Amino acid sequence: MGNLDNENPVVFQATKDRAVLPEEEDDQITDGFDSREVFDLIRTINDPEHPLTLEELNVVEESKVKVDDSANSVHVLFTPTIPHCSMATLIGLSIRVKLLWSLPSRFKVDVAITPGTHDSEEAVNKQLADKERVAAALENSHLLSVVNQCLARRATG
Repeated sequence: MGNLDNENPVVFQATKDRAVLPEEEDDQITDGFDSREVFDLIRTINDPEHPLTLEELNVVEESKVKVDDSANSVHVLFTPTIPHCSMATLIGLSIRVKLLWSLPSRFKVDVAITPGTHDSEEAVNKQLADKERVAAALENSHLLSVVNQCLARRATG
């Protein structure tokens, strides 16, 4: 893959899976979405450069996921491992795609870089917020293939 942006990233402990409550499995009860549920959707996304998840690299954290179920909005901040990470747009796109494919269509999904953590924060955020650019990116078969690799579940050993 050539030179890595961050050859030796710090690896963090992944959180334990949360217990599923009986009322969450009951189809007769309507339960809202919360930040932990959305975090669970994105924490296992694979980093494009390392055999690690975004959670293990501390790129995504539950505290930076905001859900307003009644307003149909989800806001996720992510933190690249280094300020000049060339994969930031791809990571943000992977988070956005995972949420768009996983959440009901009523949700407006906003994905952005944690303020002050990336050299090109404004440009990346502008790309991620532009629906036409996101749609065009997903029409690119190579880029879609890379996003799908990020979203694929890895076998645990």
